[in-house]
Amino acid sequence: MVQLIHYNHELYTNVTEAAKSPNGLVVVSIFMKVSESSNPFLNRMLNRDTITRITYKNDAYLLQGLNIEELYPETSSFITYDGSMTIPPCYETASWIIMNKPVYITRMQMHSLRLLSQNQPSQIFLSMSDNFRPVQPLNNRCIRTNINFSLQGKDCPNNRAQKLQYRGTFYLQDNPFFTYTELFSLGNLST
Repeated sequence: MVQLIHYNHELYTNVTEAAKSPNGLVVVSIFMKVSESSNPFLNRMLNRDTITRITYKNDAYLLQGLNIEELYPETSSFITYDGSMTIPPCYETASWIIMNKPVYITRMQMHSLRLLSQNQPSQIFLSMSDNFRPVQPLNNRCIRTNINFSLQGKDCPNNRAQKLQYRGTFYLQDNPFFTYTELFSLGNLST
């Protein structure tokens, strides 16, 4: 998963301050899926010349001409909710936006990411992969989306969430999100 963390520069002077404060952060999450082809942005980011320069924590390398829009999958659909940060103490200050389609990455690129270290070269190697935070309470989160669940496709047949119940309001123009105010049971999730 790729997480792009943004802070509210109108209210806070830096990410550290925003991470501890209300309405401080927006995190855009994009799932990754191993494929034969990959994303143009990731091709530039994960090539051998670049990846070997950013192996350890605090390594930096300036890449010219990157367009962050090339990282995003070809979709305008997403799920969003107000939640917590991914690192302890997991402050409840992040608005999450989860894209509904993955970005594609090759096996070799995934392997390169798994070789990145969370530590300095002088410390014991600790991979960036499999880095999980403690489970957090749900806190009655309201989930909002602009995904049209009435459409059926090969990746999500209608029987996936037969008993999904919700109550919501559909907004047009100014706020094009379908707002879920209650989620009950998901029912049969088998494929």
